[in-house]
Amino acid sequence: MKKLMAEFIGTLWLVLGGCGSAVLAAAFPDLGIGFVGVAIAFGLTVLTMVYAVGHISGAHFNPAVSVGLWVGGRFDKKDLFPYIIAQVLGGIAGAGILYVIATGKAGFEVGGFASNGYGEHSPGGYSLLAGLVTEIVMTFMFLIIILGATHSKAPKGFAGIAIGLGLTLIHLISIPVTNTSVNPARSTSQAIFAGGWAIDQLWMFWVAPIIGAILAGIVYKIMSPEE
Repeated sequence: MKKLMAEFIGTLWLVLGGCGSAVLAAAFPDLGIGFVGVAIAFGLTVLTMVYAVGHISGAHFNPAVSVGLWVGGRFDKKDLFPYIIAQVLGGIAGAGILYVIATGKAGFEVGGFASNGYGEHSPGGYSLLAGLVTEIVMTFMFLIIILGATHSKAPKGFAGIAIGLGLTLIHLISIPVTNTSVNPARSTSQAIFAGGWAIDQLWMFWVAPIIGAILAGIVYKIMSPEE
């Protein structure tokens, strides 16, 4: 239960901090933080929570990460679905808090609510294929970073920095394409409040990250298995 609480809180913070920066702080035309600020915010949420609760749960905060670590031989199968449930619920709670805050401003419109999308709902108008490839490759690289930074032979104490910076870089690359998911819990939490097209396109932001995570787990297990 302690592990699940940590995953719930960590995913809540990821959604509230990352998506909150997009919905609230990036909304101002002159003072907004822009794509770069949102990318940094997502990286900071993971970095801070890795050091806050990583010693409790391993700091996954992402169903794709849990799947990739399981495939890579770093995570027990019996904990997989409880972790995913805790992550999704934490993400929804974070989005709920964000919704309450955002709707406290007169004239606020939910709109996309920082949801992920492709085609006409891609920030840059990128196609389904472009979004699919982006999410698979970005999640693959994210898991390679995680598996490497947390390996028994990796330098101790620096995993959070590598993982946080890795997520920041991933957002800098892919926000224009899909608004960056690489995390089904994050995508689900926003789609529930945005509704409509966000729910219709949510399937891709489960399928693509999990495919990328599985591939990374297989590849890293071949490259550098834990002894």
